[in-house]
Amino acid sequence: MNTRTYLPLRRLAMATSLIACLGTLSGCFDGDDDDDDDDPIAMPSPTPTPTPTPTSFNVQACLDQMIPGTGVTVAQAVVPDTLTLDLSAASGFPNGRQLTNPVIDVTLAVIFLDLSVNGPGTLAGLPLNPPANDVSFRDTFPYLAPPQGSPPIADNSGAMFAFRSDPESSYVRVDRMGMPAVSTALIPSGRKNAYNDAGPAQDANGDFVPDLAATLTGLTNALADDLTGAGLTPCATPE
Repeated sequence: MNTRTYLPLRRLAMATSLIACLGTLSGCFDGDDDDDDDDPIAMPSPTPTPTPTPTSFNVQACLDQMIPGTGVTVAQAVVPDTLTLDLSAASGFPNGRQLTNPVIDVTLAVIFLDLSVNGPGTLAGLPLNPPANDVSFRDTFPYLAPPQGSPPIADNSGAMFAFRSDPESSYVRVDRMGMPAVSTALIPSGRKNAYNDAGPAQDANGDFVPDLAATLTGLTNALADDLTGAGLTPCATPE
């Protein structure tokens, strides 16, 4: 309900209450000025609305559920945090990524929703994102759509790309993006440096599983009622 609608309704409710009170008071007078009872009329106090008790959720069911079409659970897809590619399976996130894949929407659906009720594409199907890129992608390298406007370089063939050939030792990892939203949303800020400095071996050892589970629990506790209110089914179970 917006403010413009709410304010008139509140004024109407106040006016109705005032009229009812005046009607009650009129029955206490007989038309003359000789009433000696000056005691105020006691009005009933409204019963306060009890504060709802926060619900805590167990997210283990979210981590254990199978992602349709992948053969892996959510936990297996997130730990270790790597981008996998199975050449015998259909391409597209989470088996690699295509430019058109709504990876964040799919990831959020996978970690928050019951996939037996709401599929991985549930959030991607909401009318919140553009239905497609405003310029069609290309079928050949570099696959991205040609730049719009008047770019300084008119060569769109990809021949102008310069790929560095520095050895691996020249690079320093500053972020891990194997699975979108894992490092960004599920690793606490105080642990991000340690997470980014670590690798798949530490992931497989379970070093960061408690961090992932704790953050996912906090987010679910905060968002479960919103998901339910939107007609969605969370994968977490109330404790």
